[in-house]
Amino acid sequence: MITLDTFLATPWLIYFTVTLVSLCIGSFLNVVILRLPKMMHQDWRCQCEEFLEVPEKQRKQEDRITLAKPASTCPSCGHGIRAWENIPVVSYLVLRGRCASCKTPISARYPVIEAITALFSVITLLLLGPTVAALWALLMVWSLIALTVIDFDTQLLPDSITLPLMWLGLVLNYFGVFVEFGQAFWGAVAGYLSLWSVYWLFKLVTGKEGMGHGDFKLLAALGAWLGWQLLPAVILLSSVVGAVVGISLMVFRKHGREVPIPFGPYLAAAGLLCLWFGPEIQAFWFGYLGV
Repeated sequence: MITLDTFLATPWLIYFTVTLVSLCIGSFLNVVILRLPKMMHQDWRCQCEEFLEVPEKQRKQEDRITLAKPASTCPSCGHGIRAWENIPVVSYLVLRGRCASCKTPISARYPVIEAITALFSVITLLLLGPTVAALWALLMVWSLIALTVIDFDTQLLPDSITLPLMWLGLVLNYFGVFVEFGQAFWGAVAGYLSLWSVYWLFKLVTGKEGMGHGDFKLLAALGAWLGWQLLPAVILLSSVVGAVVGISLMVFRKHGREVPIPFGPYLAAAGLLCLWFGPEIQAFWFGYLGV
């Protein structure tokens, strides 16, 4: 029987296993990215109907969507996706990017997300080393991938991902997996309150909402994993990248100022960089401040 220590001490085995598992996780993330926002909208509508005391007969009747049901089908012809058609990346290549039944093109985003999930997972192991902490870090990487795409698509950062991510970071760091618990606790507090303060200051000055509440919770989660010391770097990196992208969209794609730009993907990217290069970023940051 292979023990965890033997597994971690066998490079080819751990990288091979993580690659295969991550490809499957990427396939699952495609389901989460597509269905979770729809599940949220269904829940919100049901809550509104209950609050408004809409009669049962007048409520919208539709099948409840979950991550498991209904089974995956082609959106064009309704063809049920068989097991061999759902092998990460491989099935897309075998089918040449088309439905096996109606030959309608399949979005390339599905294999891209699967491949990125595997790539980022392997990079995480390479940079953090084949350790138990690195295996836990994969959960953070996978969550950030899902949150990034969901926010791009819908401008939503689901509580069902951000809050468990924050609590998991606190629990892991209670045992000192990444940073000391005090650093993680104050990282979560400072992460939430920093953007919360910016949100209310902007709203008081302009009367408009500058960001969503999900951004507060995501930064709190990053603080819980990385500690408060890296929060300035996360905020600075995400703000710079967000500003560059936003200005580029307005200049080159005539993206109106009134059109909101999701901030979550930039927070996620900055958090991922700090996970990978935390010690180097922290040394540079503290050196810059003369600490």
